[in-house]
Amino acid sequence: MSDTIDQAFITQFEDEVHLAYQQFGSKLRNTVRLKTGVTGNTVTFQIYGEGVATTKSRNGDVVPMNAAHTNASATMEDWYAPDYVDSLDELKINIDERQAAARSGAGALGRKVDSQIIAAARLSLPSGQKIAHGSAGLTKAKILSAFELLNNADVPDDGLRTFVVGAHQWNELLNIAEFKSSDYVGDAYPWAKGTEVKRWMNALWVMSTRLVLSSGYRYCLLYHRSALGLGEGQAIKTMIDWVPTKAAYLVDSMMSGGVIRIDDEGVVEIACDDDATIS
Repeated sequence: MSDTIDQAFITQFEDEVHLAYQQFGSKLRNTVRLKTGVTGNTVTFQIYGEGVATTKSRNGDVVPMNAAHTNASATMEDWYAPDYVDSLDELKINIDERQAAARSGAGALGRKVDSQIIAAARLSLPSGQKIAHGSAGLTKAKILSAFELLNNADVPDDGLRTFVVGAHQWNELLNIAEFKSSDYVGDAYPWAKGTEVKRWMNALWVMSTRLVLSSGYRYCLLYHRSALGLGEGQAIKTMIDWVPTKAAYLVDSMMSGGVIRIDDEGVVEIACDDDATIS
């Protein structure tokens, strides 16, 4: 066996980590504003205010909208997904083992990204953007109320809205005729293929286990892509090092990123009884 096979192994492993991360690692990464290649410890997202159209007289001057420009910044955080691998050479040549290790690292990083997105969406969210549980699960009335909040705020209905629900709420949705019928449900985005997602009411519906569960209530989220921003300072990078004291390889996948809520009116939190009876 070549003395340099470890280099080929590292390259193949890192490629597989990237592929696994893109395929299943994060369910929500592609549902928010994304900036890659961020330099420094913060990332800034610009916020463009609402403009007002005006008329002008013939040969007169146009009136600038003077829309307000503000910004929101997120702090980069470093995340690691390490594991030790025994010194046996089987991992280097066994495809199944390599893929399992790659999926494990990518999955850990992906879940961390989703947790950060959910935390940023909920952090200090104004009460007006919250729908109370009402001792009920995810009902059609709650769904309509959530969409009404976005519509009243002129949040674009452009297919870039995402509704994130828990496993119990997903089962409740399957009791809604319009949700489970192909007459109402459209195709999801290509990147979402292979996951349990649907397109309904011109929004992407995603089932996630990362949503907060507190005192028996699951806090689901509806948001527009422009309302949340994810900055990535370091895309997934994989390092494999021999650790003599462990007589093993340390396989460490890592990335750096930060998430910020950009627009309060573009996010709605829906509290649901996670133990509600499903008839």
